[in-house]
Amino acid sequence: MNKYEIRTRKKKDAILKAALTLFKEKGYTQVSIMEIAAYSGVSSVSLYNYFDSKEGLIKECANVLMQETIQMAKELLSQNISFKEKLLQVVALCSDKNQQLLGEYFSQEALSDKMLIDLYNENTNQIRMEILHDFIESGKEEGVIDPAISTQTIMEYLQAIAGIHMPWEATGDSKTKINDLYKLVLYGLVGHK
Repeated sequence: MNKYEIRTRKKKDAILKAALTLFKEKGYTQVSIMEIAAYSGVSSVSLYNYFDSKEGLIKECANVLMQETIQMAKELLSQNISFKEKLLQVVALCSDKNQQLLGEYFSQEALSDKMLIDLYNENTNQIRMEILHDFIESGKEEGVIDPAISTQTIMEYLQAIAGIHMPWEATGDSKTKINDLYKLVLYGLVGHK
């Protein structure tokens, strides 16, 4: 890495750290670009150059927070267990880690900011779909998933299912409902394990 790239990386990291800190404390709506820039010691122009907008910054914050989940999913994909078990575990992992991250990284004030939660969920859901895409491709390679069904169709189906369970994520019994929903996806109404 040359000096310019190192300086750029440091600025981006400072902006992300500031954004995560401020979003954690105040939510999305109550934090301005100017505040993030001042907190990070980087100009607001640099912030726009690197992330385009405050929404772009939320997307990158979601990416940062989801890195551990992505790594765990990759490790799970390479384990020597049945595909069904891998799929059930990755669905649980994605759901559990998302809830854990929300509780761990955001204050109660921030969690009451609907815009923050909507943007965060939108971006983490996209990451979860990318993880599931890799699992679908693996299932096709293993012959567990019918290769005649296009991956795009499967992903659209899973995206529709994700839209159903999004409102449940705020409720206390969401984990049970989400697990039931994904069992329906895997086994259907009359299927069995």
